[in-house]
Amino acid sequence: MLTRPGDVQDAAIVACLAREYGLPAARVTFLPLGADVNTAVYRAEADEGQGYLVKLRRGAFDEVSVTLPRFLRDQGIAQVIPPLPTTTGRISATLGAFQVILYPFVEGRNGYEIPLSERQWRELGAALRALHSVELPAALGRAIQQETYTPQWRDDVKAFLERVDQEAFSDPVAAETALLLQARREEILYLVGRAEALAGELQARPPQPVLCHADVHAGNVLLTAGDNLYLIDWDTPIVAFKERDLMSIGGGLFGGWQSPEEEERLFYEGYGFPAQVDASALAYYRYERIIQDIAAYCAFLLLSGEGGQDREQSLRYLESNFQPGGTVELAYRADAAASLHPARSGV
Repeated sequence: MLTRPGDVQDAAIVACLAREYGLPAARVTFLPLGADVNTAVYRAEADEGQGYLVKLRRGAFDEVSVTLPRFLRDQGIAQVIPPLPTTTGRISATLGAFQVILYPFVEGRNGYEIPLSERQWRELGAALRALHSVELPAALGRAIQQETYTPQWRDDVKAFLERVDQEAFSDPVAAETALLLQARREEILYLVGRAEALAGELQARPPQPVLCHADVHAGNVLLTAGDNLYLIDWDTPIVAFKERDLMSIGGGLFGGWQSPEEEERLFYEGYGFPAQVDASALAYYRYERIIQDIAAYCAFLLLSGEGGQDREQSLRYLESNFQPGGTVELAYRADAAASLHPARSGV
């Protein structure tokens, strides 16, 4: 969220931290971070000078997003920052329409602000290999979403394509979004069609499920001055083909600091060889990620005029998918590779 939420005051957050966490915060500072319009992030400074990160989550809240990082850290995956419990041992607190989650503050920048070092690329590879090798306790495993290849996002995108032909939008950002969809209609429908075809192909195969983060990109890696890396934002984990995560590497989601080939080379040095990568699964997940982004941004930009400066930035994010060397072009490359080599070794 780039704009401070208007329905919660800093004083209320400070009071919540004192009441629920026993944290005498001197002040909180809003941080304009992330593309998620339902999540606001603050830095809290305690009286003794200790820093904390406060996440306010509006709407549906899945406890797995906080219980899973705690479990993974306990399993020895050091690239995860677990949340801190309340004084009564709960994983979050309630503040009006928000769930409040508290973390230790780790000073760093994300992968859009600075490039991953070669060491950090290898560390990311090692972290995802460890994640994909985790054996989940039965109760936690039941709580995590399983891959179903749902057509929800594809159906939503097709509905938005129909809507922009039938409706006039007075909001300038919504109108620009509608023009973008109209100009890219045939390409978007091709993406949807290929995702549907590949989903059917994958459903017919024996499952090879592993635990996936499911939102690996430059904005969700925190890079420290000490050359460490943390994988953050565990809001949407899923049990799926490992390519659900691997599609991000060389997929146009890490800021373009390195070439796709260089990203893959460094990452797989950490992930390990041989890493058998299913090219069809890789292509499917790249297409599906683009389609999900289109659906989510259209819902935000076309269904209301709210969001402030988040609206302009969201439109820019949506447009970037179609730029030369962007996610769409890289999805096409993966699809072409799938037709030649349905299963290939990692770089």
